[in-house]
Amino acid sequence: MEEFTAPVCYSATQLLPWAYEMVCYRKRSHLVITVSLAIIMIMLFFDKKTNLPSVKNSLCRGIPATNTITPLKDNRTFIIAPYFDNRKNNMTRVISIVHHKEVKELYCWFCHSANGEIYISKAEIDVHSDRFGFPYGATDLKCLEPKDWEPRFVSIHWSPKGDIDQLPLFEIKNRDPEGSLVEFTVCISTMFGEYNNVLQFVQSMEMYKILGVGRVVIYKNSCSPLMEKVLDYYIAEGIVEIIPWPIDSYLRVASRWRYSVDPKDIGYYGQITALNDCIYRNMYRSRYLLLNDMDEIILPVKYPNWKTMMQNLQVQHPKAAVFIFENHIFPKTVFTLNDPFNISSWRTIPGVNILQHILREPDRKPKDNPWKMIVDPKKVAQTSVHAVLQAYGNQVHVSIDDALVYHCRVPLQTKLPRESLINDTTLWRYNVTLVGKVNKVLQQIAL
Repeated sequence: MEEFTAPVCYSATQLLPWAYEMVCYRKRSHLVITVSLAIIMIMLFFDKKTNLPSVKNSLCRGIPATNTITPLKDNRTFIIAPYFDNRKNNMTRVISIVHHKEVKELYCWFCHSANGEIYISKAEIDVHSDRFGFPYGATDLKCLEPKDWEPRFVSIHWSPKGDIDQLPLFEIKNRDPEGSLVEFTVCISTMFGEYNNVLQFVQSMEMYKILGVGRVVIYKNSCSPLMEKVLDYYIAEGIVEIIPWPIDSYLRVASRWRYSVDPKDIGYYGQITALNDCIYRNMYRSRYLLLNDMDEIILPVKYPNWKTMMQNLQVQHPKAAVFIFENHIFPKTVFTLNDPFNISSWRTIPGVNILQHILREPDRKPKDNPWKMIVDPKKVAQTSVHAVLQAYGNQVHVSIDDALVYHCRVPLQTKLPRESLINDTTLWRYNVTLVGKVNKVLQQIAL
């Protein structure tokens, strides 16, 4: 069970630099009304010009947060977004990044939009267990909401006292779910390092579409100008949604996943935090989420597409919330002998041609293969990269006879002779359709 510290309500004399009546008793002076109206007019003016939270007809004050990552003034806490979560308790779950030792207390300042009432509850700081030794980690700030009204806005502060005008103001998402519902969303986190694997990206995108994707969400840190052009094409098509992810503006980021290998502030460009945000961001926008990297495809073996596969798996496992698939490496350094897909028009495009790589590495007994997942977002509370940490349902290991994760990358078992690799042509079942779709995209983008 999730437990919360009992909420407390503070007077306006504690919250603001001037004194007036107790907020919780809803008394208002003419001065407060006048100042509040002035603030609202200013906010409405800027709201027309920026993507600020909707503060129309609201008496809530603060500095509207406009970026994906918002640092608090303590420099040890970074807020991503608050989400309403009533699956166990009526609470606001704030996806964030915190220093696991140095952040001891945080408070959620809820605001009543109609009358400006402030309700403060102490946050439960739940740092996710998969931190891999880094000082900063994905964190849920779990705040109990007021019982008598539904807050639409919240500010986060390290103290129950302060000036609300100086605090960042966040709109609480998922209070009224909106947006088109799709069957499958792929969460890609994160694109970094001036990413330029253009050909493999286009091939993966077209494979996702063949298999049934409705939306691809990409947490983008950086990419090449050519890759930017490709992203613009898919954004215009309506399939890609970009979430800016400038985490290296705030923290020293590692490009590896373990602190002992790359001792920075946070691992792999904050990948785990991005994945958790993607779950809550799409909780009511997608039936299933696929959590995989850009060089991975969850590839059905027994079924033609994801919809048929998941319908069958869900019937077999009606209480399942998480379906995990074995990751198998297809070394990009090993090519097919006859090389039937060495297409001349693709040779000038930077990146890997996945159709040339259908030999996979054998299992590394006794080690298990890594996993990637398809999840029901409404039944997931916390996730890591290869496993869900908290869920309201069962977890199912999907057999390689049903599906696998096609992962085309540098070899993991570098000394394996070619004859030890396993010929796996599952991807080639889609070759005619895939080649046609990739050619069409490359022509339309004029690459």
